[in-house]
Amino acid sequence: MTDDQAARAWAYLAAVAEPPCAALIALVAELGPLGAAAAVRSRKVPAAHRGVLAPTQARAATDTAAEDLARCERIGARLLTRDDPDWPGWQLLALDQADSAARGGAPLALWVRGPASCGDAVGRSMALVGSRASSSYGDHVAGAMAAALADEGWSVVSGGAYGIDGAAHRGALGAGGTTVAVLACGIDRTYPSGHAQLLHRIAETGLVVSEYPPGTSAAKHRFLTRNRLVAAFSSAVIVVEAGRRSGAANTAAWAKRLGRPLGAVPGSVTSATSVGANAMIADGDAVLVADSGAAISLASPDGCDTREAAPRRRTDDLRPDQLRVVEALPARGGLTVDEIAFAAGLPIDDVLRALAALDLSGHVAGSDGTWRLGAR
Repeated sequence: MTDDQAARAWAYLAAVAEPPCAALIALVAELGPLGAAAAVRSRKVPAAHRGVLAPTQARAATDTAAEDLARCERIGARLLTRDDPDWPGWQLLALDQADSAARGGAPLALWVRGPASCGDAVGRSMALVGSRASSSYGDHVAGAMAAALADEGWSVVSGGAYGIDGAAHRGALGAGGTTVAVLACGIDRTYPSGHAQLLHRIAETGLVVSEYPPGTSAAKHRFLTRNRLVAAFSSAVIVVEAGRRSGAANTAAWAKRLGRPLGAVPGSVTSATSVGANAMIADGDAVLVADSGAAISLASPDGCDTREAAPRRRTDDLRPDQLRVVEALPARGGLTVDEIAFAAGLPIDDVLRALAALDLSGHVAGSDGTWRLGAR
């Protein structure tokens, strides 16, 4: 079997059934790409794989493999198969397990466009998804979070759509990072058309990915199918904005099904575009995420919190009675012991003990029977 024969067999199989198709994947695993392609064309498959006949019936006699490969070559795309060392098998493993396998499992092959390695690009990545009709708040949060993630070396995965998806892609690109757009149409299509330039920019430095062969148009069921790849390609999924019913909610459901950590950015209770995200947090389905540090903490396998610690205050280490004494003192001027006791509501003996300790630590300073805040 030559490389050209193998490529054409894979291209034929990648187009012969609407993805995902678990039966076709199983057939290829047993017979190899060349044997599986021949079996599907002839309609003569092993008895154990009769389930592959129905999903391939409509397209079995149509072989566009040569044209699909030529079209990909013209636009700088390539067909990535399970035999390729760049195949993201680890990230896609969850799709072959549990209840997700009944929905088709991992893709048979991927059409990819861009210089980035697929395995590397999705190996340390974060999905940022949300409403197409996003608010200025959502766009700002998505763009800023994507830029911060890119600065920390994370790839940003999204669906290339209007709204939050577009803001996330632009944020990562603006920071010089890697971003991955997963399409619900053929790799040669620019959908939505208004994002033609954006998808071109992504393909220049990152990766545009689709499991649909060239020429395939976008359709509602393909967006829902695409969402499972967005979740699978990510270490965690962050919903920036989402309505009560949205594609982002579907991606969030896939994240839970695949065992991916799920976070959501809280929004205004009066905003229709934040109803879904707020509900995910309120119901305990998603962790509240306010910045890139929280997102990274959610995705990190060791659970470490990469956010900077909050600045320490001069009173953080004080006992409760000492804190009450310090808070009783004015910013300027001083008070007597009796005045401190009155303001703090503490017995004089407790105030004296607290002042002694606070004087040693530099929190207060006393002179002529008057105590004031110290220089610490």
